Amino acid sequence: MRQITIFIFLSIAVLFACSENNTVENWIQKEQQLWDGQKYKEPQKAIQYLNNAIILQPNNAELYSKRGTAYYNTGNYQRTVEDDSEAIRLAPEYAEAYNNRAGAYVKLRQLQSAVRDYDQAIALKPDSAIFYNNRAVVYLLQGKKDPGCRDAIKACDLGDCVTLEEARIKKYCR
Repeated sequence: MRQITIFIFLSIAVLFACSENNTVENWIQKEQQLWDGQKYKEPQKAIQYLNNAIILQPNNAELYSKRGTAYYNTGNYQRTVEDDSEAIRLAPEYAEAYNNRAGAYVKLRQLQSAVRDYDQAIALKPDSAIFYNNRAVVYLLQGKKDPGCRDAIKACDLGDCVTLEEARIKKYCR
């Protein structure tokens, strides 16, 4: 009985998502209206819209990563890890998914996993200051001042000196 109920629910969801006014582009547009440049104003709604888009494009890595960000905004870091892992499975070269998953690992206090993901993000996009800044913070959280300061300096060389300035104020770096 449960399988029939799940099948009916999924069938209705697919039909709803596939109706003429509910294209992937429309769901993405609705989701983007909730993004303020830093976070989702209504992450649960964003998750709902992205669920509908994923039904229509289940192999779209960016949709999973965006939904992972929405889950991050709700504090559901494990779901963030799951969605960004799916994004990485679909598009192993998607550096932002590694960066986003690393952020969730930090919240889950899995710092070694976070460093590995930041390493991968940097390997894919070595000119991204944010990736270096993020890894610097994790190193500094672990008390690893030398690699943390090196990353903060590299990020500053790439144009973002926020982490280096904070590390200098706290006397982690010179």
